[in-house]
Amino acid sequence: MRSYAAIGDGRTVALVARDGCVDWMPLPDMDSPPAFAALLDAEGGGRVSLAPVEDFTVERAYVEHTNVLTTTFRTASGVVRVTDALNTGMAGRLPWAELARRVEGLEGSVRLRAEVRPGTCLGTASPWVQRTAHGAVLRVDGLTLAVVTGGEDGREDDERHIAVDYVTSPGSRHVLGVVATEREPLYLPRADDVDAGLDRTVENWTRWTHDFYWDGPWDEAVRRSALALKLLLYSPTGAVVAAPTTSLPEDPGGGKNWDYRYAWVRDMAYTLRALFRFGLREEVHGAISWLLGTIRDHGPEPQVFYTLCGELPGGHSERDVPGYRGVGPVTSGNAAADQLQLGVYGDLFTVVRLYVEHGNVLDADTGRMLAGVADIACDRWQQKDAGMWELHDEQHYTTSKLGCWEALTGAVRLAELGQVPGDPARWRAEADRIRAWVDEHCWSEEKGAYLWYPGSDGLDASILLHAISGFDRGERMSRTLDALRAELGHGPHLYRYSGMAGEEGTFVACSFWMASALHLVGRRDEARALMDELVGEANDVGIMAEMVDPVTGDFLGNLPQALSHLALVGTAITLADGEDAIPRVG
Repeated sequence: MRSYAAIGDGRTVALVARDGCVDWMPLPDMDSPPAFAALLDAEGGGRVSLAPVEDFTVERAYVEHTNVLTTTFRTASGVVRVTDALNTGMAGRLPWAELARRVEGLEGSVRLRAEVRPGTCLGTASPWVQRTAHGAVLRVDGLTLAVVTGGEDGREDDERHIAVDYVTSPGSRHVLGVVATEREPLYLPRADDVDAGLDRTVENWTRWTHDFYWDGPWDEAVRRSALALKLLLYSPTGAVVAAPTTSLPEDPGGGKNWDYRYAWVRDMAYTLRALFRFGLREEVHGAISWLLGTIRDHGPEPQVFYTLCGELPGGHSERDVPGYRGVGPVTSGNAAADQLQLGVYGDLFTVVRLYVEHGNVLDADTGRMLAGVADIACDRWQQKDAGMWELHDEQHYTTSKLGCWEALTGAVRLAELGQVPGDPARWRAEADRIRAWVDEHCWSEEKGAYLWYPGSDGLDASILLHAISGFDRGERMSRTLDALRAELGHGPHLYRYSGMAGEEGTFVACSFWMASALHLVGRRDEARALMDELVGEANDVGIMAEMVDPVTGDFLGNLPQALSHLALVGTAITLADGEDAIPRVG
């Protein structure tokens, strides 16, 4: 999985491997059934391939300040560069999907072969080619796709795929385009239009980065993570997708394969903090307006996550396809949708508090809704829940209680600012009760750490988030960091909680949270040294997955993972700006 780079247009994301294959591209949206899914079904999943027919070596990079990818192939006969983009329009995304692949001859002569081969949409549809008055089109499920070519040496329209040959020479330029619509007419651009659209897309990305403000350290890693996060902002609504993929295994042995093509309230909270720091106003307002409107529509309390269109998630099913390298299951939908996760209350109030403290004002309906959520949190915190890690074993998880503490202290602050109606006395009192409960039941002097939950001997790395929230930045938290590194650590990395070393990789976000926590408890040299080590864990183009095998460095879990990139950015902000980067909520 380390071989994949990501490109996108604000509506979907495509993954491009080092060998020139687009092995994942749902159309038209990130959460649509994937017409190109060789990532999960090597034989029948479908791909858009483009590479020299002879042996080659590869160098690749994003065009500076963009999510447009260049791949340079070197062969015995010459050198060729392929530039890949999901094209955007003059005023944002196009009303159709448009994959643009430009082929430029640099040295010698290179023969390349391209194939556009849709798959079965994870075993649910059968693709076919239809001849029309304007040439062959591909159809699968409700999609209509056309292959647009320029400068080709030959083209074959088969029954289920279209193949194109190119031969380059120094200075030559060729085009492969794939355009698609779902259950609507298909616009057929000329090859020159697709090629010009790629240049326009570079300009659009460059214009966006000009509005991006960062003056801290780790500049390259922060900017690349910001660009990766921009790919995960679903522009039709403003939602942030956790990852644009499903079923990439967390455990190489199988069984931990989840669908992350949803918008988690948690990820929205971390995203808003980064967007504020970067000075990106439109994305901030779009994201928070979507989130608050969606919660209000489906209230009275927030769900763990929503669809990208702001609906409640549907059911959960398994698909009859092999999975990544044969590791299943392949899933559609996420069963965690029906869980109680108390941390979501803290995530919601963190988002809103940041929004208000950056000079913005809530509407009256939102204020009333938040007052109601705070009242619910006052009662809910005493219940067992599934915890941040969406576990089937419900317990009184320490960090779940602290999520409610974070919500109630945030509600008090918003009331003091005149943004939430009502008397905050109960919220303040209940927050104090939660703090006292955690101090009494969740601290182990013997372990020298906050426990996973009362009565447990285990540890949970999500406690790091409550150095960040401001619950504890003193001696107890500092001792907890040492205990976490001793029990959950592997080099610079951390597993999520006790017992996971034999089941999954280390969790990328936890490692960055550790660096933030070290900084916030005053261990700043350690924090910086850890951050220096962690920023090198991305692949060659700066993309990060959910987990890493700490022995081999292999990626595990879905990618690009929003939480991983958000943790990198959040840690860079904390270390660059000091404690003022994250206002205490207590």
